[in-house]
Amino acid sequence: METVAFLTDITSHLNGLNLKLQGKNSTVCGLMTEVRAFQGKLELYKSDIQEGMLHFSKLLEQTKGKEDHRCRVEFLERLIENFKTCFENFELGEQLQLFTDNPFLVKNVRGFAEEAQKTYPWARAAPLQSELIHLQENIALKEAQCDAITLWTKMVTAANYPLLYKIAVHILTMFGSTYSCESAFSTMNIVENKYCTRLTNKHFRVCFRLAITPLVPRFKVLAAKPRCHFFH
Repeated sequence: METVAFLTDITSHLNGLNLKLQGKNSTVCGLMTEVRAFQGKLELYKSDIQEGMLHFSKLLEQTKGKEDHRCRVEFLERLIENFKTCFENFELGEQLQLFTDNPFLVKNVRGFAEEAQKTYPWARAAPLQSELIHLQENIALKEAQCDAITLWTKMVTAANYPLLYKIAVHILTMFGSTYSCESAFSTMNIVENKYCTRLTNKHFRVCFRLAITPLVPRFKVLAAKPRCHFFH
């Protein structure tokens, strides 16, 4: 029962991480923040299970704090190593992620440019530094209360900050998870089911695009401008 209780607790923590990695409009920077935070929590869980068990309520109920947890500590150590192995090759550094989320928080301009060059060899250090300093002095952008996606797609222009804009958009358009793909497949199975035996490929593509688009038709405007079709 102690093993089942431990697995219940650790699975609950993993499920919490899994839920945070799902959903629309999630950037790779936000997802990596959640992963790194969970890696820190795993280190906390490792020490907590040996004293206190504040994060293992089910296990505490079963053992009353009198069980030897060396095997479970080893399990957590392997889990920590697995996370390190899975994400050690992630090429975006902390400066690049901070820049994408909020460029006004980047204090080490030279360090940011060096880190950006490692990931994007085409980006020259001197223009990057100049563009970032110029952007950070833009009062209108600095005072704008908006998220990263709105900042880089609607407020910062490629004409004024070509290198910064290109890097930010490249990072923001990375697929950080398979949620969108899995959601699209689920929608596809709903559109193309056993009852739609006469659905052609052309009609299926149209129905599928309508089902997954985030755009909402303005029905009142469309209805106010009817178009008559005359039969000849």
